[in-house]
Amino acid sequence: MIITRHDIEQQEQRYRTAFVNSLAGFRQAVLVGSKGADGSMNLAIFNSLIHLGANPALFGLINRPDTVPRDTLRNIRETGEYSLNYVHASQFEKAHQTSARYEHGVSEFEMTGLEAMFYPDHVAPFVTDAVVKICMTLEEIIPIPINGTVLIIGSIAHVDIDTSVVGSDGFVSLSDAEVLVSQGLDAYFIAKLVGRLPYASI
Repeated sequence: MIITRHDIEQQEQRYRTAFVNSLAGFRQAVLVGSKGADGSMNLAIFNSLIHLGANPALFGLINRPDTVPRDTLRNIRETGEYSLNYVHASQFEKAHQTSARYEHGVSEFEMTGLEAMFYPDHVAPFVTDAVVKICMTLEEIIPIPINGTVLIIGSIAHVDIDTSVVGSDGFVSLSDAEVLVSQGLDAYFIAKLVGRLPYASI
């Protein structure tokens, strides 16, 4: 079956959203923690984490258009800091609930039962039980005019991770830690390693 761009554009909105989003495949489910200038905390699930480089260590996140209030984006702009939290797969229901549209000032931490914690000298809240906690410093926000989304680029300020999942070669075995993986907007998985191969050469 061939599905053309025209076919996709003619799909019912919710169907099209589910189709295109899940078509992108399996992605890291990451809970983004942030705190606004007014002290309000926010926690939101994202599945758009992108590795942008290792030196400096940069990650990107795609944020939906801010045609409606986006607490995460506003908080990041106000404080210049946010956290990335990889949670265990058993937390998938709580993680998913952070996508609900709570009113500004309502903490997703409180509404989902996920406990917040802080590190000295950092503003952003972290998920206490997260397998991996990464503190990010905002570097740049790049608008994407074609659809109104924005690319949030941040640098890694620090990583809190169990050394048992970090190999001698630096490889982080997230599958061993059973961190949450997502597909589309509502499907969650545990990743399983197929195998690792040596550096490809001729």
